[in-house]
Amino acid sequence: MFSSSLVVRIPPSVISMTDDQFFEFCQFNRDLRIERDRDGEISIMPPAGSETGNREARIIHQLVNWSDQDGSGLAFSSSAGFKLSTGAERSPDASWLTTERWNRLTPEQQQKFAPICPDFVVELRSPSDNLKPLQAKMEEYSQEPGFRLGLLIDRSHRSVYVYRPGQTVTWLENPETVNADPVLPGFTLKLSKVW
Repeated sequence: MFSSSLVVRIPPSVISMTDDQFFEFCQFNRDLRIERDRDGEISIMPPAGSETGNREARIIHQLVNWSDQDGSGLAFSSSAGFKLSTGAERSPDASWLTTERWNRLTPEQQQKFAPICPDFVVELRSPSDNLKPLQAKMEEYSQEPGFRLGLLIDRSHRSVYVYRPGQTVTWLENPETVNADPVLPGFTLKLSKVW
């Protein structure tokens, strides 16, 4: 039985950082998963367990392979951070962004936490994650300019929650695959590699 992972939350009244200072803080602590919400609260989470890391890699592998063949965008791992329009800095477990939107950013913006929400995001629930915060994060993405599709994968219940802007969340029970058309034409995530 897994217990909840320890998440350290630091309110902005204790420590307030500029975007550059936050980026530098994350670079000095590469072994931790660090995010900042719209209110400036910093969350520090331990790395995912090995099994979850393997399943995350299988998702990223499928996304990168499709992205390389399709050629219309770039795939990102959980190491990539994005600054949302609310000021929150998030690192989805996997994401994809059109080349057109990526190329609108300056080289400096591309080097740090890109000030853009990916078109497609995936969050993978590990055994120690609580579902509610992940659902809240997916809702946050779904309200961002540029966001078009998100998947929250809950391995422990073999469920996938599908997020689209302006639409009710769709719940899929034990699907074998999830089709990402028309946002990612021809991309189908095979969940047998993830369950």
